[in-house]
Amino acid sequence: MKKQPEITKQTKQNLSDAFWQIYCEKRIEKITVKDITEKAGYNRSTFYEYYTDVYDVLEQIEASVLPDIEKHKKITQIKSIHFPIRHLVEVFSKNKQYLIVLLGKNGDPAFRDKMKNTYKDLVRPILQSTETDDYILEYGLEFAMSAIIGMITYCFTTEEQPDIERMAQLLSSFMSNGLLKSPEFVKKTGQKSD
Repeated sequence: MKKQPEITKQTKQNLSDAFWQIYCEKRIEKITVKDITEKAGYNRSTFYEYYTDVYDVLEQIEASVLPDIEKHKKITQIKSIHFPIRHLVEVFSKNKQYLIVLLGKNGDPAFRDKMKNTYKDLVRPILQSTETDDYILEYGLEFAMSAIIGMITYCFTTEEQPDIERMAQLLSSFMSNGLLKSPEFVKKTGQKSD
């Protein structure tokens, strides 16, 4: 007898939710399949129908919050250097519960690089159309994506109700003008831009 797809989907989601609740409190090395199945109310064999181990659950959650490059190719056709900021903020807002943990101090250290590399792959085609050599392009992408992801992570992990619009504008200003020459910084500090 074949299981109904909606039951299968719900079972997998229940196991994933149980893992996530535990992961928010424990590092992955400390989580066992038994912990997950007890919390979700299933047996071990049910767990293994959907996942190979606890790391597989984490990988599937991470994959679900990273953008699918094929689906997001249309955003690479926007000819504005600021589009990734808006898009990243939307991704963060939608997946806040996961990203705060994954990018936080107890999260998966490799996830930040996965996210950075995914966005580099999305932005690279736009910037390759400029007259920039590969060395400058790659260092520029690393700088931009590190700054963007770092600032968005900081915003979402330090503010209960972040002012997303203000943060996105500030980030755009920093990326366009640099920190010391951004209008917001100059206004607050009284520094004069050159």
